[in-house]
Amino acid sequence: MKRTSLLITGAASGLGRALALKLAEPDATLHLVDHDATRLQDTVTRAAALGARCVGHPIDVRDATAMQALVAGCEQLDLVIACAGVTGGVTHPMGGLTSGDPTSLEPEPQVRAMIETNLLGVINTVLPAINVIRTQPRADDGLRGRICAISSVAGVVSFPGTPSYCATKAAVDRFMVATGGNLRREGVLLSSVVCGFISTPMANVNEFHMPGLTQVQHAADRIMDGLSRNKRRIVFPRWLVAGSRLMDLLPISLAEKYYLNQPVGAAGTLCRAGDPS
Repeated sequence: MKRTSLLITGAASGLGRALALKLAEPDATLHLVDHDATRLQDTVTRAAALGARCVGHPIDVRDATAMQALVAGCEQLDLVIACAGVTGGVTHPMGGLTSGDPTSLEPEPQVRAMIETNLLGVINTVLPAINVIRTQPRADDGLRGRICAISSVAGVVSFPGTPSYCATKAAVDRFMVATGGNLRREGVLLSSVVCGFISTPMANVNEFHMPGLTQVQHAADRIMDGLSRNKRRIVFPRWLVAGSRLMDLLPISLAEKYYLNQPVGAAGTLCRAGDPS
């Protein structure tokens, strides 16, 4: 798999940083993007020490104009990975403690931030990347380039504790897989990563047991292995994703009896992937 020119969003920490360091090889050029300039520079320094040519871009993926200019300015892109994301929950899901309890609803700023970052941030990254990659010559493997976006097991369920997170991750997965069906013949591979909990600053704020918790380095390995095998959907842990899909087939009232007893991060604890734990 050709990977001499790469772009990674959410590169200041967590999965984005792990992937940047994994891919920081001599002769590779890494365009690293994050809203947190200070932590981004730390990733750039670490990756450069491994021999890669690294360029840090302190940009918020919600800024469509800035992302368009950045991606369009790249001479070549072999691999683009959209990792930037935020999460947050509802304090009292399933109607709260009393009827009309405001804490049973996500705060509007949190809903909008989730949609703008998790979904539109991916769109702002992927669409310009498609335009760049589809004009490139095909490599020896027949592909012009690869684009990968991080979805989640949350995207296959309707968990009342994190409604906007579930909605945005479901949209990312469907967009990447469906659009990838149109572009595969053109030599542009689009992949969605449907993963469970990963030990990153975004997940580490949780104070509850996270089944199937995957270490970030192992997650980076799984993603790159899937991309090297041209997988359109990269899934791990499989048992967790399979079980979650089955939950979503249950009648809503029955599934919610289970969800009601599950812990969730409180509303207002919105966390970006690049925020410190």
